[in-house]
Amino acid sequence: MYETIETSIEGRVATIRFNRPKALNALNSKVLEEVLDAATKYDADPAIGCLILTGNERAFAAGADIAELNEQDYASMYASNFFTGWDRFAALRIPKIAAVSGYALGGGCEVAMMCDIILAADTAKFGQPEVKIGCIPGIGGSQRLTKLVGKARAMDLILTGRMIDAQEAYDMGLISRKIPAEELLSVAKETAETIAGYARDITMMARACVNAADENSLENGIRFERQMYHALFGSPAQQEGMTAFLEKRKPNFNEQAKLEDA
Repeated sequence: MYETIETSIEGRVATIRFNRPKALNALNSKVLEEVLDAATKYDADPAIGCLILTGNERAFAAGADIAELNEQDYASMYASNFFTGWDRFAALRIPKIAAVSGYALGGGCEVAMMCDIILAADTAKFGQPEVKIGCIPGIGGSQRLTKLVGKARAMDLILTGRMIDAQEAYDMGLISRKIPAEELLSVAKETAETIAGYARDITMMARACVNAADENSLENGIRFERQMYHALFGSPAQQEGMTAFLEKRKPNFNEQAKLEDA
């Protein structure tokens, strides 16, 4: 069905795998189109509770496709609002996990940062090397990286274009966990299954609250969180979760979702 990605579903977890191995999974317009198509469908599907985005052992994605970019000029970039589709991917409400092995450079690093959790193999390499080709990050890298690791470290990475390994990425707060390469996908799937096992509307609310911390003052962020917290009371997930706790049994959120959809 797709030319540049592979997709699969196991239980309530969907996986999108970049599949341009000869180009180290470089991101072009076709990749964006196909990732957005697949991810949008998963986002709208109540049977999917979490999405994994990954590549192969050599590269998550080694950056934007320079051959495609080199054909552009200001007029064409502005007219097409180049890269804007990735904003739509980032805005999808389904929880997203980036499972990174090998290179996540430039656009690859930027797309990983659009995900809610970054799990990295101990072989992973991150960086924003755009300055080396007379360019700057263009898919949100200067903004997301600064929010994740702070101004000083973001300036270091973006102005030097240097590449960092998984340990340094972990130490600076860019990634959630550093994992042995051979265990990366199994840990990613286990994590996704855990998230997908909870009520989908609640995990969406939770990630919205965390994201609000980046966009609001502390006072406004707390107000948003409180509104979300109040709003979930009376929902099937809240009732099932708290009833199960009081009855000392495991909650069945997925069954509640089926009843609600019916």
